[in-house]
Amino acid sequence: MSFKTDYKGVAGLGSAKDGTGHWVSQRLTAIALIPLGAMFLYPFMKSLGAGHDAVLATYSHPFHALIAIGFFVVAFRHLRLGMQEVIVDYIHSERTLMITMIANALVWRGFAVAGAFAVAKIALGA
Repeated sequence: MSFKTDYKGVAGLGSAKDGTGHWVSQRLTAIALIPLGAMFLYPFMKSLGAGHDAVLATYSHPFHALIAIGFFVVAFRHLRLGMQEVIVDYIHSERTLMITMIANALVWRGFAVAGAFAVAKIALGA
């Protein structure tokens, strides 16, 4: 015979109070990627076969540079959120989960910073 109440049996197994924010953030980044992707790809495709100087000329324009930086930041945030869902769903060991979540955050944020830095370097003429 158990004297546990229903509450005691499920205590600690409930919501982490973060799911809604994660879901909304993933949807907002997906929606933001639609116009950002189009505005990033159009000048990129125009200068794709024209050579190095054409790419430098395209991204030295402040509007194209800001769109490219915005695209990289939003795209890699969206990718990080998606990979976080996969990691949480398929990794069950607490230690492995912690390590992969930290690696996920560092890798995709690193790529976003590297992309933004590369475009900023082109835009500023360095």
